[in-house]
Amino acid sequence: MPSKTSINIFYDAQCPLCRKERLRYERWLGHEADDIGWLDVSENEQTLRDKGADPAMALRSLHIETAQGELIEGIDAYRVLMRRISLLVPVAWILGLPGIKPGVRALYDRWVKRRLQKQGRWPT
Repeated sequence: MPSKTSINIFYDAQCPLCRKERLRYERWLGHEADDIGWLDVSENEQTLRDKGADPAMALRSLHIETAQGELIEGIDAYRVLMRRISLLVPVAWILGLPGIKPGVRALYDRWVKRRLQKQGRWPT
């Protein structure tokens, strides 16, 4: 992991909405965004494999590598990012609630599958 970053975020840079979301998070974070490395899954497949992650799964679910080298994925990865933005701290807390987290995960997974199928990038 680059030493200047405290977390690396593996995201789908081919997804227009994902790129917009990245810009939104960077805007909300301001200068604090400088310690985040944004890495395109497609350009970092071997890095993900070296860390024990399947690049195909990383396209389907946000992955974050912490400064300690731990990989966190899915809703938990979003929660890590949201906890860095004061406005989103309550949202991160709500997303972690036992009754909420599985439902949000299911909706997110369906949305990603539809998006990747529409782009012809969902494995058959």
